[in-house]
Formats: sequence, structure tokens, C-alpha cells
Amino acid sequence: MAKNIQAIRGMHDILPDQTPIWHFLEQQVRTVLDSYGYRELRTPVVEMTDLFKRSIGEVTDIVEKEMYTFEDRNGDSLTLRPECTASCVRAGIENGLFHNQVQRIWYYGPMFRHERPQKGRYRQFYQIGAEAYGLSGPDIDIEMILLTRRFWESLGLDGLELQINTLGTPDERAVYREKLVAYLTEHQTQLDEDSLRRLQSNPLRVLDSKNPAMRELIAAAPSLLDYLGDESKAHFQTLCEGLDAAGVPYVVNTRLVRGLDYYARTVFEWVTDRLGAQGTVCAGGRYDGLVEQLGGKPTPGIGFAMGVERLIVLLQERDNPLQLQTLDAYLVLVGDTPQKQGVLLADRLRRELPELRLLCHCGGGSFKSQFKKADRSGARFALVLGEDELTQGVIGVKHLREEREQEQVALDSLADYLRDMI
Repeated sequence: MAKNIQAIRGMHDILPDQTPIWHFLEQQVRTVLDSYGYRELRTPVVEMTDLFKRSIGEVTDIVEKEMYTFEDRNGDSLTLRPECTASCVRAGIENGLFHNQVQRIWYYGPMFRHERPQKGRYRQFYQIGAEAYGLSGPDIDIEMILLTRRFWESLGLDGLELQINTLGTPDERAVYREKLVAYLTEHQTQLDEDSLRRLQSNPLRVLDSKNPAMRELIAAAPSLLDYLGDESKAHFQTLCEGLDAAGVPYVVNTRLVRGLDYYARTVFEWVTDRLGAQGTVCAGGRYDGLVEQLGGKPTPGIGFAMGVERLIVLLQERDNPLQLQTLDAYLVLVGDTPQKQGVLLADRLRRELPELRLLCHCGGGSFKSQFKKADRSGARFALVLGEDELTQGVIGVKHLREEREQEQVALDSLADYLRDMI
């Protein structure tokens, strides 16, 4: 017998009993983004490989180890997108979105990275992100962080810590890089294999190492804050003052560097200790040189992305679980004529009450078997239509989640009755 084909490791199905919590998250996030005036942009899942090499950086872990890259039939090198900022910039340049304009956009969809699957982290994973282009001041940095705080409030999530840092300008970072390389080279024997590999190619990523054995070495490394110019210092100070004024607690983490080459100045992460080693649920920062780097005119930019699966885990582990109702009513149909009339009745009710969530039983069966299915469906009440009810022009209403007597309601007034019930 042939072996059943299973999903690819790290790529999972989202089953029907799981999708309601996804819908809840998506709706809350959309509502917040709309209230801030951000508009949705949808980009292709597949892009030219060179887009990510030029934006993310060829010596990053994503490009070197994690991208799903392949040649198509024309011999072009294509890649399943590992993140969406590069795609947003490419779309903005290609469609003239940045020409003398300020753009506030958001996106949602699957990303792909070949990394070790773990709690809330998959090889196909979903991200929701927001980006703003054409604004260089720290006020948009503050807005971005306040926007993310609104997400946590709307989702009912607490216990998330905001960490912020500044990476300065590329020129300031170049000076710091030399000092950092000199320090790390002096202590080269204490570096692990990954850090040795990054020492010359991407030394700032050494500061982001999660190896406990290197904690003291990293803590004693030179600080980038000591190499910032007046403008970068003022930008960061204004950011901190704005967060203070808004009552947003934060931690300045001078070792927060992010994993992508295009970041400059403000970077931030929201982290939790409830997801194991990979505790970041939202991360972002400024990338003022990225548009120009990909062929556009100089345009400042800032954005963030949230890992949807990680947020789902946090929502599922809440002390006060979400009450996600999937159905209002289940229509039980007993007898040949009610089964024929029931489909028409259900269609009429849905037309009159678009907000009604009604499942109409199909396939026949006894009253007992149908009623069991109604109870298992999670519906709040069962609507029972038999031959006697049809003759009398009424329908039975049995409350499944409350201790209430069964009622009989006239079919002609059923829509009004249900409108009051839902």
C-alpha cells in the first residue's frame, strides 16, 4: 500500500476549528491599521532572488542558509519571499508610489524560511507588517511603536516587553564596526563557530548571539551609542521622550541589532518569555537607504512585522480564553417535507439576517442523531422543524448553551426573533 503523502516538515495546515482565532486576530489588526490610516498592499509570493540578496544582504543567515531558491524554466533564479519589506519597496519603485508622496501601507501573508521548526516558528509562516515611506523624523518611529501597542490592547495580550536601540547611520556604523572587529578579534578564542563566521562578514550580528557562553564577552563589547553623531543621538532621544510621554515602558538594549543589513537608526522588538528561546513576536526599525539601494530615489522608510503563529500561541495560552462563537443556530429537519423546505427557509433567513451564522442540516437522519450534531456544532440554539411544526407554521427553538425552556416561534416572525437573539 502506498504511503500517505504528508505536509512538508515545518509547513502546517490550519484546521477549521483553529481558523476562528486567526479570524479574530486578523480582524483586530485590520481595525487598528484602518484607524491609523494605513492601506493594504499585496505582493507576489515569488520574487527575483537578487531582490533579497541586494536588500537583506548576501552574508546574512536568511540568504546564506534559509531561502527557498530555485530556477524556473527560463533559467531565472526565483525565491519564495522570506520577508516582505523588500517586496514592498520593489512594488513601490515599480509603481511610482514613492514619487513625492508619503505612503503608509500594510501587508499580510505567508513567508518562507528553511529553518528548524519550533514553538510558533515554521518554515511557512504568516506575517502582518506595516511600513511608512517618505518620513524621516522620529515622530513616525513613535507612531509605529504606539500602533503596535494598540495591537496588544485590542488582542488582550499583556506581558510583552518593548526593547529599543539605535544603529546610527551607515557611516557611524562603519566606524563602530572597526572597533568591534578589533575587540572580537582580540577575544577570538572565545567566539563560537557562528560568530567566527560573522566576524568579518557581519560582525554586528555577533552581538545578537544567543549563546550563553558568550554573554559576558558581548556585554563588555564597545557600545554603538558611543559612536553616534549629534543628529542620530537627537533622533533617538526624541524617540525615547515620545515613548515616555505616551506612557510606553521600554528597555534600551544596546545589543539589539536585527538580522537584516538594511536597518539604520531606530530598531525595536516586542519580546516575551512565554515562547522559549525565540521570544520575539514583533520587530522592526528604520531602513532609510533601502529604496535607493534597490534603484529608487532616496526615500526614508520604517516598518515592522509580527509573527502571526507566535501571537496565536499567546492568544491560546491566555488566562481568560477567547469566547469565539462559530455558529448561532443549527437547523434540524425531521421528515421529507421539512427537509425540502428547510434549505429554502435557511436561505431566506440568511438573506434577511446577513449577520446570522446558521448551519442547515443535510443528509437526513433521525431527530436524535441530528440533535447530537447540533450540540456538537457549538451552536447557541437548535431550530427544530418537523412535519407537525410545518403544518402549524411554527418552529421549535431549543437553547443549547442555556437552561431555558424550549420555545415555539411562528415561521413568519422567526427572522425578527433571531434578530433579537443575536
